[in-house]
Amino acid sequence: MSAPLVVTLLLAEEAQGRFDRLREQHFPADRNHLAAHVTLFHAVPGEHLDRVTADLGTTADRAPFDVEVTGLRLLGRGVAYDLAAPELTALRADLARSWAPWLTRQDASWKHAHVTVQNKVRPEQAKALYDDLAASFAPERVPAVGLGLWRYLGGPWEPVERFAF
Repeated sequence: MSAPLVVTLLLAEEAQGRFDRLREQHFPADRNHLAAHVTLFHAVPGEHLDRVTADLGTTADRAPFDVEVTGLRLLGRGVAYDLAAPELTALRADLARSWAPWLTRQDASWKHAHVTVQNKVRPEQAKALYDDLAASFAPERVPAVGLGLWRYLGGPWEPVERFAF
């Protein structure tokens, strides 16, 4: 059985860098194996790689679009930025319909996009960061530039392919 596949939304370099810096500052270093990311699917079965690659190529054949950073979310033991865009919702729904027979319950019940900048900390530490970030939060739009495909390796992810919009 091959490693599960992860599908992410790729953000423009400036936004990606900002989220990466926040994650580096606030995510426990011993658990931070990844750059900041917007996960669209957590565990697509790896044996469907050819179909997934073809579908992502077709899906990415579109103009880039902006996503709105709409707010912060307290995760209990972490903090995330919520993202929203009608194009993203439609794109993800189309892929979910196509891959429905293979999706895990988590992937089938996905509700919204987010970027986690802190996780696996004490609740009071998460609440302090949430309060700090919320004090200066202002909604903004950031460019979505493509889709990323990765293999999940039990912690780190191995890049498979990028699909630019």
